[in-house]
Amino acid sequence: MRLRSPLPAAAAAIVAMGIAGTACSPAQRASQTAAGATAAAANPGPLPFRLPAQSVLRSSKHKVFAHYFTPYPISLDNKAAASDYYTKNYLSPTGESGKHAAYGGLLRDRPIGRAPLSGDWQLEDMKTEVRRAAAAGLDGFTVDLLSVSSSSANWSRVKLLIKAAEQVDPGFEIVLMPDMNGLANVSADALAAAVASVAKSPAVYHLADKRLVVSPFKAEGKSAAWWSSWMTIMRDRYDIEVALVPCFLNFGSGADAFAAISYGFSNWGNRNPAANTGLAANISRAHRLGKIWMQPVSVQDERPNQGKYDEAGNTENLRLTWKAAIDGADWVQIPTWNDYSEGAQLSPSAKHGWTYLDLSSYYLTRLKTGKYPAITKDVVYVTHRTQPAAARPKVAETRLMALRSGSTPARDQVEVLTMLTGAAKVTATIGGTPHTYSAPAGVHVQTFPLTTGTNSVSVTRNGAVTAKVTSPFTVTSTPQVQDEQYYGVTSGR
Repeated sequence: MRLRSPLPAAAAAIVAMGIAGTACSPAQRASQTAAGATAAAANPGPLPFRLPAQSVLRSSKHKVFAHYFTPYPISLDNKAAASDYYTKNYLSPTGESGKHAAYGGLLRDRPIGRAPLSGDWQLEDMKTEVRRAAAAGLDGFTVDLLSVSSSSANWSRVKLLIKAAEQVDPGFEIVLMPDMNGLANVSADALAAAVASVAKSPAVYHLADKRLVVSPFKAEGKSAAWWSSWMTIMRDRYDIEVALVPCFLNFGSGADAFAAISYGFSNWGNRNPAANTGLAANISRAHRLGKIWMQPVSVQDERPNQGKYDEAGNTENLRLTWKAAIDGADWVQIPTWNDYSEGAQLSPSAKHGWTYLDLSSYYLTRLKTGKYPAITKDVVYVTHRTQPAAARPKVAETRLMALRSGSTPARDQVEVLTMLTGAAKVTATIGGTPHTYSAPAGVHVQTFPLTTGTNSVSVTRNGAVTAKVTSPFTVTSTPQVQDEQYYGVTSGR
């Protein structure tokens, strides 16, 4: 499918995922308002809908996993956010003895900070991550196996994550994802031994027939023959049958070679709307080969240290990739839960808040139950950059990010996504200038040109404010460092 070019003017609206409001009589509007007030009273939580019971979501044949990247747990040193390793060394241009100065610091976002914890704080942080993901309706994590060395902090975190899932929620499933970049030189024997050492945990994902699900990242880094040999080692030496779900960087060139040994297929995917057209073709090809398809769903992408970013179009890329999943995928992988070096994080963070996770709960409900949840409370989600895409930073960066080749063109817009129980008046104050429009019931998207200053939105129905939010992130044309990510805020939290 071809996407339309982004609409340039204020009041350019996109109705998300085919949901639109309809005209109604005054009596109907009054009835909707009364129903909305009753529903809101029954829904005190942060979401604009009631998430189905965990048992309902997990009974679905559709699985939703987020990719857990072990280098970036909630905390690296158990310090307060103002002085921890993220703040001093990853976010600062002078951090880690200036090694990231050329690109203004390694990261542009971080996990939500917390006060220091007592006891086994690393395990407690992993438990927090499991709880957050499970509460949002996710089935589990695909965990990146960057190393299988017993001395590696990344391997230790894999085991800690599995332990956290065991203790918090054994039904929360951990899919092992050997990373064939980091493990390029690891032998089949060593990988088999490492995987077998954690495979029997009740939290590690097995199919109903007891096969262990393994989904190697960049599977084509090794040949299909190599993986077949590895699966034989797993079976003969460790008595473990493997259901292989290779995650390709290039699905087109790998599918046929891997078909005979694979339970399913996936790819890492793209993170801009222009590169996410025609996604149904991958799903159809996997199904023709008799395999399940794990669709990548993505938020956005910016990589300061690599000098590149994708134009996500606010939440457009997220909604587009969710639509592809809903239209035919069997499973979903969201890359990533917490890779802050790619700016792709779904996890609640300092700059994204809960915006992208909350929206994903809405779409995963549709995937799993076959219907969108009813909107029971007015909630507004606002996304915007804090600088024009072409702004140049005050810090003398020598490696600036440029658009990835083939990306949607850069755009400077504030997006207001409303989920409303009934039609209402929305006032979006963008950089100090108010814009008022009527939004229908359901999901509705409105965009405005990005300007400097503060952004706020309020929703009014029958003279009463039902939702409001002010972004704490000020837009400037003279930023300290280049930052091409979209920030997110919600009136629900």
